[in-house]
Amino acid sequence: MKIGDVMNKRAVRIENTATLKDAARVVAETQASDLMVVDRDGHFVGVLSEGDIIRAALPNYDDLMRDGTSLGGAWKIFLDKGKELRDTGIEKLVIRNPITFKSDEELLKAASTMVNKQIRVLPVVDDGKLAGTISRGDICHAVLG
Repeated sequence: MKIGDVMNKRAVRIENTATLKDAARVVAETQASDLMVVDRDGHFVGVLSEGDIIRAALPNYDDLMRDGTSLGGAWKIFLDKGKELRDTGIEKLVIRNPITFKSDEELLKAASTMVNKQIRVLPVVDDGKLAGTISRGDICHAVLG
């Protein structure tokens, strides 16, 4: 079975010119844990994870504890940093050159890679353009369902 037989062709994507506020909105609206980043022409650029978005605004826990900051104070610092970063472009946070597959590759190869490297979703890229994504759920459904 080929990846293209079961992949999600409607992958959640965002343009590489978007801001962190745009990315946060897309993550919240779609519940996607990874956004596929493309340029204006649909060429695949990389992946932006929700974890990377959170980490960008997250204060350093060790610094907060050393300074004696309260949990409420830490939350305020977190919110303030988020406000500062809203209009920042996503470019610096994009994971470039992630593992990708082509739609005509074997599903078993993707499944093995995902399990061995503990990856939940992988981009499917054909001729430099994002064709979709393949997830563990897609594979489970194809094999068991």
